[in-house]
Amino acid sequence: MPARNTIKLYDAPAFYHVYNRGIDKRKIFIDDQDYAVFLNIMKRHLDVTPSFDSFGREYDRFEDILELTAFCLMPNHFHLLIFQDDPEAMTKFMRKIATAYSVYFNNKYKRSGRLFQGPYRASRITTDSYLIHITRYIHLNPKDYLVWQWSSLDAFLRKRSISWLHYNRILTMSPGNYLSFLQDHEDYKSNLKLIRYELADS
Repeated sequence: MPARNTIKLYDAPAFYHVYNRGIDKRKIFIDDQDYAVFLNIMKRHLDVTPSFDSFGREYDRFEDILELTAFCLMPNHFHLLIFQDDPEAMTKFMRKIATAYSVYFNNKYKRSGRLFQGPYRASRITTDSYLIHITRYIHLNPKDYLVWQWSSLDAFLRKRSISWLHYNRILTMSPGNYLSFLQDHEDYKSNLKLIRYELADS
């Protein structure tokens, strides 16, 4: 029987909480450069400004059919909140990211073989009210979440502009209200069980 949330039959338009981790729970980000490269790979496929490889070929872009609305990169895993307007957009986007980043990582650290534990997993978000709770779960992954630079939290708090991030699609709170929402731990705990149930590796 396949693991939950791994079957690649996706709806559109729809939001998905996407996540994956390193094989055997190993680190997939070892230094700041690794985090930055992963973000740059996403940017080149999502930014309205085209990017080109070393041969002058334009990278595929998904900005018309897929939007990244929140993210958090952790040493051995990552979380993305994605909206797709095409049923194949997310699969193609995630394949591009995983392939490019694995090649970079294996070359840098002189290793071979799989980097990720398997195919990414994706849980569909079925209610609008659940979306904002997913962003909180994503942003609270680091213990030092207020100073963790490898998440979209600073964009949600209007401290940083990320041109290829579309948090406005789901965020209606002011920065102060969103920060209070993050820090409302009792409310967070009440939703955590539901969120963890949606994660296939819970």
